[in-house]
Amino acid sequence: MQYHLNGFDGCDDPLKYQFKGSQEPDFQSSLPSEVDVLIVGAGPAGQLLGAQLAQFPDITTRIIEPKPGPLQQGNADGLQCRTIEIFEAFGFSERVLKEGYWTMETTFWSPTEDGKGLKRTGRIQDTEDGLSEFPHIILNQARMHGMWLDAMKWSPTRLEPSYNRQLASLDIPKDGPVDVVVERQDEGHRGEKEHVRAKYVVGCDGARSTVRQSLGLEMKGDFANQAWGVLDALVETDFPDVRVKAAIHSAEEGSILIIPREGGYLARFYIELDKLKQDERIAKKNITSDVLVERAQRIFKPYRFDVKHIGHWSVYEVGQRLTNHFDNVATVNRDTESPRVFIAGDACHTHSAKAGQGMNVSMNDTYNLGWKLASVLRGQAQPKLLHTYSAERQVIAQTLIDFDREISRQFAAKPKAKSAEENGSNDGDSIDPAVFQKYFQRKGRFMAGLETQYKSSAIIAADTKHQHLATGFPIGERFHSAQVLRLADAKPVQLGHVMKADGRWRIFLFGSNTESPLDPASRMVKTCKWLEDILIPRFTSSNADIDSIFDVRAILQQERQTLNLPDLPEVLLPHKGKFSIQDYEKVFTDEASYGFGHGEIYKNRGISKEGCVIVARPDQYVSAVLPLGEEAFAPLEEFFGGFMADVEKRVNGHS
Repeated sequence: MQYHLNGFDGCDDPLKYQFKGSQEPDFQSSLPSEVDVLIVGAGPAGQLLGAQLAQFPDITTRIIEPKPGPLQQGNADGLQCRTIEIFEAFGFSERVLKEGYWTMETTFWSPTEDGKGLKRTGRIQDTEDGLSEFPHIILNQARMHGMWLDAMKWSPTRLEPSYNRQLASLDIPKDGPVDVVVERQDEGHRGEKEHVRAKYVVGCDGARSTVRQSLGLEMKGDFANQAWGVLDALVETDFPDVRVKAAIHSAEEGSILIIPREGGYLARFYIELDKLKQDERIAKKNITSDVLVERAQRIFKPYRFDVKHIGHWSVYEVGQRLTNHFDNVATVNRDTESPRVFIAGDACHTHSAKAGQGMNVSMNDTYNLGWKLASVLRGQAQPKLLHTYSAERQVIAQTLIDFDREISRQFAAKPKAKSAEENGSNDGDSIDPAVFQKYFQRKGRFMAGLETQYKSSAIIAADTKHQHLATGFPIGERFHSAQVLRLADAKPVQLGHVMKADGRWRIFLFGSNTESPLDPASRMVKTCKWLEDILIPRFTSSNADIDSIFDVRAILQQERQTLNLPDLPEVLLPHKGKFSIQDYEKVFTDEASYGFGHGEIYKNRGISKEGCVIVARPDQYVSAVLPLGEEAFAPLEEFFGGFMADVEKRVNGHS
């Protein structure tokens, strides 16, 4: 964390004092008549998007939410490793790690041979070693919402949702802002209409999305005629695995998934209910919490399951549905029209809860979209960049739907008896417990949120011929962090953690072991000088900090004690802020720290000893891998020139 750049800011939490205005903004009394971005819905997707856009004082953002205030009890709770990495970019991963339940292990239970009891048939590590520096966490959705609200409130714009407001209508003219009518629902103003003109509208308003309906987009898919109950409870039991994630298949009574909750006592139980008849809906069955408890007790037999307190319960139907694109522009018009209305999260894809994917994928949707909107609104990128949102995220959603359909089928299937296997019988509604466990293990990377690989596009290089220079940073995948040592002060740092949610591109220069990074003839110095003289001035305003668009970092193989910090190239020691103070935190070495181990980033991430250049997007995905030196110059200029706006072509900050 860096602060005090423009003067001493006091001794309070630096995260809380980014707002520099003289008057606290009012987000509840009325909406402005014109905004840059109107977010519809303050769920996880909407809040992440709000927190991202709130970082930019020059962007006017509003979030409307029909509820009267912040969420008090949420349905979702699973947070993937990738999601915690995103929280780190917003500054609150430590709070989640401290409060949440760490999912370290998963066990599998199946019927005993006589079918009258349960036995543990498997035990696996929940997330394989080396996938991420963060674990899989369980934390109530409402608590996480509170942290997003803090991230927005502590931002430079002090953003917060405008509650008691329902989207009434949305009209997209051929040109100009989107016309939005918002209806108030609070006492004293109920039924009043507010008219807002928004450059962009993002629908994060759930499975019954009004924004999606306004676009005429259809959710295609089906229900699986399978109902499940969700029970958060304090339970007295002699079942030995109640404090680990456990998948239980009983012989005849159905399945349960146990998700221990934060705090040490509470647990969540996903409980399989009876299959629904064709065209039957769970809402008409009048299921109560007593029904869930009774079914759980039958599944757990012979173990005791005595519910002492219920914190939350609900029922839902398993179904997988998806729209064919996530914005207002039809496929045939994409070459001539840029999108102005988007949908994200449950507004464009719905699925079951058992794999803990929904909330995570929804937040990844808007993490993908937020920096793109900011780049276009601030004149840094061409509007065509916005087409990449639907192109990238719809494919990911389809993969999720396919995975969820299969995992839901396997969860609901009866365990195949050993006698049936020996007799060679083939019941399509049953599954071998070992097959289920293997599938669970095989999909571990996907469930951790770490299998996403974006295809080549304007912002993902198609040329992969230099991938061998950094095999551990596959183009299109998220930048996989590793520990390095900061040159200036010997502090061990996770390299991925320098990538904050600030909309900047990262250019990582991995140095060679055969050249001194201080030698003017070295490829490191030549690359730094080209960046400073050519690439950065082309896209960065002369009155902005040199690293306001491109954050250039270097990782060196030489020992830090042999390097004289002031001799490094200027782009690695940039002067910033109103006092032109140097930033000393841009350069790292690959060596052991004092007491915190050795990250060995070159070895563990397959970095060539000859060095390389890695370009990472503002949402931390690797865009390109190139050689260090002159061979990288033309590809870098061509890549960024394909979608970014040259400074000299901008008018009033916009392209």
